[in-house]
Amino acid sequence: MVDVQGTVADGFGPVRDAFAANFTRHGERGAAVVLYREGEKVVDLWGGTKTPDGADDYDGGEGSDGGEGPDGREGSKGGHEPWTQDTAQVVRSVTKGVAAAVPLLLHQRGQLDLDGRVSAYWPEFKAAGKERVLVRHLLAHRTGVPVLDTPLTPDQAVDGISGPLAVAAQRPVWEPGTAHGYHAQTYSWLLGELVRRVTGRTIGRWIAEEIARPLGLDLWLGLPEEQRGRVGRIAAVEPPAAPASAGPRLRPKRSVAEAYRDPESLTRRAFAAITPVPDENDPAYLAAELPASGGVATAEALARFYAALIGPLPSARTVRSGGRLFAPATLTMARTEESAGPDQVLVVGTRFGLGYMLHGPACPLLGPGSFGHPGRGGSLAFADPEARIGFAYVTNGMRRGVTADPRAQALVRAVRTSLATLEA
Repeated sequence: MVDVQGTVADGFGPVRDAFAANFTRHGERGAAVVLYREGEKVVDLWGGTKTPDGADDYDGGEGSDGGEGPDGREGSKGGHEPWTQDTAQVVRSVTKGVAAAVPLLLHQRGQLDLDGRVSAYWPEFKAAGKERVLVRHLLAHRTGVPVLDTPLTPDQAVDGISGPLAVAAQRPVWEPGTAHGYHAQTYSWLLGELVRRVTGRTIGRWIAEEIARPLGLDLWLGLPEEQRGRVGRIAAVEPPAAPASAGPRLRPKRSVAEAYRDPESLTRRAFAAITPVPDENDPAYLAAELPASGGVATAEALARFYAALIGPLPSARTVRSGGRLFAPATLTMARTEESAGPDQVLVVGTRFGLGYMLHGPACPLLGPGSFGHPGRGGSLAFADPEARIGFAYVTNGMRRGVTADPRAQALVRAVRTSLATLEA
């Protein structure tokens, strides 16, 4: 049994129950969940170990299914250091939702035209048939460059130069704007370079100066060396065996499974834009500014961030609009559907607003108005303006799957139950 720490407000007991059950039913190793409602924290829970106990320390990265370390050997076994309230974690593609706020806030401040061409800010990007790509195409995964014909090495991926050069030279695999497909890795260099061209600052620095520090968030895109000791290691973990009474286990559809197996598919190539798979526990990876997958944060910081997108935070420091990040018009744009239907990379149907995944079968959130982003392997963060909540769940036990981890979904269902009871 795991000793779950933290607090829940009256009415949110089901969230504590679901969080505790994740350790026994779903093989959770170390995790935290935080919920803000109407700008106030109502759930703050953590438990387990900072390093996945008994799991391989090496994790296969944003695009892998886990397994052996980079030298072909199994990773070493984890320790028993407990997860604490201030433990931070690599959150993989949850980072995309934080990074997406940057161009939207730049637009809100009159510094970026979402209907302008990317090449107006980044002239080299118009090469190879991309002269008509709009900023909104980039945010909605419609650019057509989810893959690189020549993948980057881990060192090239983090050097700040090779990635932008590669995506600028890459020919689209579909006509930009006509379809959508998840830009799993290339989103890092597309968004990061656009922000640098517009602001003269790296995206990690912009987030630190304009979002994290004013809101008091333990959230980094480019982890400072002095914060490394707070970060838990991530590792691939297998779910516990289901009891016989549970019946047959659901398996991915044949087309999805085939796409992940086929080395020539857009699915495999998109996740393999960095090859070999980087070690996400490597200090160099943690220090890099990769807005597709490299963010480090506490659950508290992510939930507070999403709460600030939709409404003022009473305890926020010097933030424009009284602690609220998105003006009403910006909030509407963030969660207005830009892409929907068959995803050229993930194969299943997905829905995107401007930089955010929207509620749907592939990515179930709290309700129709929710917007946010999952991280491959487990973590999830989102906001729901109608319910007035900001939610975040982070974990160090990475499981197969991209958008609907059963641990995160159990917590979302518990939040839904709690809110329904309170409003009854």
